[in-house]
Amino acid sequence: MTEPPVVEVDADLNVAGALVVSCFPSIGFVSSIVAHYLVDKLDLELVGGVRHPKLPPVCLVQDGKPLPPMRFYSGEPICTMERCDKVVLIASEIQVIPELNLPLADTLLDWCTENGAGATILIDSYAQGIGQQHSIFDDDQSDETMLGIGSTEASHNTLKELGVPLLKQGVVGGITGVMMGEGRRREIDVMAILAESDGEIGGSLPDARAAARIIECLDDLLPAVHLDPEPLLAEAQRIEGEIREMMAVHLNPPGDTEGAPSSMYG
Repeated sequence: MTEPPVVEVDADLNVAGALVVSCFPSIGFVSSIVAHYLVDKLDLELVGGVRHPKLPPVCLVQDGKPLPPMRFYSGEPICTMERCDKVVLIASEIQVIPELNLPLADTLLDWCTENGAGATILIDSYAQGIGQQHSIFDDDQSDETMLGIGSTEASHNTLKELGVPLLKQGVVGGITGVMMGEGRRREIDVMAILAESDGEIGGSLPDARAAARIIECLDDLLPAVHLDPEPLLAEAQRIEGEIREMMAVHLNPPGDTEGAPSSMYG
């Protein structure tokens, strides 16, 4: 039996009470844009990653430094007179293969529970149409819809307080769907926020506007932290360029030049 994925982080990392934000690949690069924004805005530093033989045999390189394809970031708590907020970010530009979704979800939820994380929120996006990873049915005609999923009543209440309507009907695939299902089974507070996007997964149309809508929700979720989405829109081109550079290594995997898909997502 294959060993489960392993989380390896700095020994002195304090996760107690932190909001764990998970950003895996999504339509329009929405989750990746959010992850890059949080790293820049909150001065988050690399504190570890996930290891497993079935993860792509690559490292990402930024400013001459190698980075694991699935990374953990954290920083100092941000405090006001009333409270302190701390964020732990899980970021990846790789699409998790189906057989790894459940063991990875188990590993991440185990790690959050064992280290006393406050809550987990998954950042994702969706688009209408055939062949999408998620099949979402929303009630409005807007292309700026935001929908939430919660594994517990407490997470439902949090989403309502944020003004995010609950998804009434649909199918959510990939690591988001598996982590939500496992969160409910274990009675762990896990939330997902999905922003409607007009981009294509792995395509050339990053959707900074959808990412900005999610940033507004995170700002409400972290009262001690001021997250202004306006600079995100202004800096979208720079951030999107960084994401393209980090993903370029996956577009043409070494030794697989013939018959390769046009993107890392196939």
